[in-house]
Amino acid sequence: MQVVVPFAAETPKTRLESVLSPVERSTVARAMLTDVVSALVETGHEPTVLSTASLADANGPGLSSLPAAVTVDDRPLTEAVNARLPTTVGETVAVVMADLALATPTALERLFSADADVVIAPGRGGGTNALVVRHPSFRVDYHGASYLDHVRIAREVGASCVSIDSFRLSTDIDEPGDLVEVLLHGDGQAAATLEELGFGLEIDEGRVAVSRSGGVRRQ
Repeated sequence: MQVVVPFAAETPKTRLESVLSPVERSTVARAMLTDVVSALVETGHEPTVLSTASLADANGPGLSSLPAAVTVDDRPLTEAVNARLPTTVGETVAVVMADLALATPTALERLFSADADVVIAPGRGGGTNALVVRHPSFRVDYHGASYLDHVRIAREVGASCVSIDSFRLSTDIDEPGDLVEVLLHGDGQAAATLEELGFGLEIDEGRVAVSRSGGVRRQ
């Protein structure tokens, strides 16, 4: 099975601009990418990072130790991924997004082992955070509510389709509020990077938020 990890190298995580500078966003995005790739490697696969630009030249720290091949493809996400999906029976391609900072080998194995032509790990709000494609006629469409689109496309091409209910795979890190989940449940580079940048948890009457002042450090 081929595994690809799309990564926006030049301007990652723009919806975090209210709490992170451009360089900091790049640093956090690359830390999340490292966590995702490391989890994939632990499942026994050799992922390929599908980057929109060279990771050596893009803004932010280098990733010389990233345990994955890197292919530069500056096409839009849908087009770049479709170019790598199966074209013949017997091929399998998995697509795992680079901002799944909570992904674990166990969660990924559930995705990979599900028995269907198309296996989807939905994201919150209707997105598609990861999928496995075994049908040569299935193609992605990441615009809008892509989860619903992918279920529809699978039906139209006659592919069996199942969804995986996984907290860790459904949690993509896009908004400032999402950083809470990384600090609560993450134990990789992304969580460590946020703490190095001064982020911590703030607990107030049962509600947990994140602040830049440090907050409650994880034990």
